[in-house]
This record gives sequence, C-alpha cells and structure tokens, in this order.
Amino acid sequence: MYRQLANHNDDIRRLVEKGYAVAVDSSGYLIVRDIPYLDANRALQVGAFVTKLVYTTPEKVKQHNHQVFFTGSSPHNIDGTPIKLIGDNPASLTLSASSPDIVVTRQFSNKLLVNGQMVDYPDFFAKIENYRTLISGPAMALFPNEAKVFTFRKIETDNDSVFKIADTLTGRAEIMDLSQKFKDEVVVVIGLGGTGAYLLDFLTKTAVKEIRGFDGDVFHIHSQFRSPGRFDGTEGAEFERPKADVYQARYENLRHGLKLTHKYIDSTCAEDLKGATFAFVAVDKGSSRKEIFKLLIALKIPFIDVGMGLDRNQGPLSGQLRATYYSPEDAQARMDQEFAMLVDHLDAEYRLNIQIPELNALNATLAIIQYKKIKGFYFDSTTDFHFVFRVPDTKIVARSKDDEAQQD
Repeated sequence: MYRQLANHNDDIRRLVEKGYAVAVDSSGYLIVRDIPYLDANRALQVGAFVTKLVYTTPEKVKQHNHQVFFTGSSPHNIDGTPIKLIGDNPASLTLSASSPDIVVTRQFSNKLLVNGQMVDYPDFFAKIENYRTLISGPAMALFPNEAKVFTFRKIETDNDSVFKIADTLTGRAEIMDLSQKFKDEVVVVIGLGGTGAYLLDFLTKTAVKEIRGFDGDVFHIHSQFRSPGRFDGTEGAEFERPKADVYQARYENLRHGLKLTHKYIDSTCAEDLKGATFAFVAVDKGSSRKEIFKLLIALKIPFIDVGMGLDRNQGPLSGQLRATYYSPEDAQARMDQEFAMLVDHLDAEYRLNIQIPELNALNATLAIIQYKKIKGFYFDSTTDFHFVFRVPDTKIVARSKDDEAQQD
C-alpha cells in the first residue's frame, strides 16, 4: 500500500527514498518503524511513529494534525531526563490485523520551529523528520553505530479491509476497535424492497465480513423511488432486472464480501444461510415472514424483523414503523407474541407501493442502530427489543425485557 501512496505523494516518496521504514495500515495510518530512542535507563530502544492519513482521493493524502502516536516508552535525553518538547502523553490506538507488531502506547504533540515561531508541518516528510530529530537524536549521539534510522526496510502490509477504498472516517475517529466488532459477521438481508434496500445500503458501509442478500423480485420503475443510491438511467438498463443484480452492480465497487442472489428464502433454504451470524427480515408478506422466522429460529440465527403499517383513513397517510429483535434464546416466544404480522393482508396500503423512501430509510435506521447496539458498537443502557415509530406524533415507543418482567 505504501508504494501506491509513494507514487502519488511526493512527501511520502521522499520518506521512502531517504531510507525510512515506511508502511501504511489499512485503517488509514502511516507507520514509520525503526525509530531509535533512549529509555529512562538510557538504554537503546526502537519504536515506531504512527500518524493519521486523510485521503482526499484513493491515492492522495494529507495530514490530519501535527501530532503523532508512538509505540515505545517515553523517550529520554542522554542525561536520563525525559524529552520535554514533545508533549508526551499515554495513548492507545487499535490498528488492523496487518500490523500486529504496532502497539501504540504514547502520543506526541510538537510543531515545527521556524524563525522562533511554532508552525504546522507543511507535509509528512517535515513532520517525521522533526519528530525523528527530537526522539532519535540522543540515541544516535550515545549509540552512533547501533542506532540506525534509515534502514531502507520495505514493509508492504496486506490490505485486510473489506472495503475497496480507504475507510478514512473510522481511522480519523480512532474507533477501529469498535469497527473490528464486525470483522467476523456474516449478515443476511432477506428482502431487498424499500426497507431492505436501505438496510443493504447501511450494511455495505459497515465493516462486516460478508453480506448476503436475497430477493426474488425484479427492479421496476417504482422501485427506484424508494431505493438508495444512484439511478443508472442508460436506456432503462436497471428496469426488469432482478433486484439482486441491480444492487450487486450498485455496491460491488465499494466492498468485498457482497453476494446478492435472485431468490426467495423459504423453509428449504437452510444451506443459503449456513454460516450466517445475523439476519434482517424485510418482507411484506405475512405468510413468507412466518416461514422465514421458523427457519431462522431452527438455525439459531439472531435476527431483526422490520415492518410498516400505513393507512389514509383520515386523508393524509398515517401509521407506524416497527423493528423487533429476536435472539436465539427468546425468538420463539417473540414469534408467539406476534409483534410481526404472520398472515397475509392484501389490502394493506404498503402493498400498493406508495413511495415512502423516508419511512423506509427510518425503518432501516432503527434496525441497524439496534444491531450495532447488540454488537457493542453503540452503548446500550436498555433491554429494549421492540421499537415502534408512530407517524402521527413522531414518537418512538420501545418495549423491553424489563417491561415484560414487571408485567409478570
């Protein structure tokens, strides 16, 4: 990865040419290894700088700020005193599995001194050079033969990201540890209609290992009006094609591990769900939902079911959205409580394909937030498992396990 950046960024190329051991972590960080320094006992140690990359294009990067992370202990001067100018503080940072040797322990904050003024670094070369002078200077003076900075080591790390472009937001926010909670997730979306399409859209931008989607319908004109993403209007190329094919083409340039299949899921489809760790059910036919529930419960796959009920008895549309979580431990009990409609009602307003993308998106949002709470990405202070958004008063009503315990 560093070769690609060195080919398109002059400052990183200069670091490589000077002999720094440059690498790029897929989480969006520049790593410079082989940085000698003195510890509190004036013993020679070797650490590494880690600094954020802000991607402006897939090949071009700029700095985030003047700070760097460090993997060693606190650097010291030749006389054994701590180096004061670097703003040394404890820190931690989780990088990708492709950099297992990089364990961040410190963060430094120092600007470039020019004509008596502290200024920001013009580029990565100036930044690394300045920090290296401050950190490694004492070590190179005390151990002139052993302390080697310019090792010319070439370290090409694997791109272990599920994304085909850099996920710069995760790195900039320093939430890689939270993102890694999804690294083994195989998520299934059953139904790629209005709400299912938004579920898919949100999941494609989440670092789950694999996404499987299933839908046996085709993409019609009305589908586009409740569909996220770009419409490819070239001679109506998307219309009358399977929804699975349309969305596969729409998202496959963003990520790996995406497999969308033109197929309805029923009780015979256990093999299609093999290895799945979570599922979303987004179908509008009660009898199909019931069959899917039974299959997921038998396979012990946790899932969230979404639904929408609308009417226009008072003129404007009214109704509610629902998202219900079924864990393997209580899924059958939830099914028996019939939070979701398990029979067919062909006269439901939603079956008329009313164009309601904002409600589809909100329904999917409720479900995705709940999923991310379950996985520990978002903090969850409740035992809520059932959410209803009421359109007339724009309120969300939740039901929790605590509520059920009090009723008992």
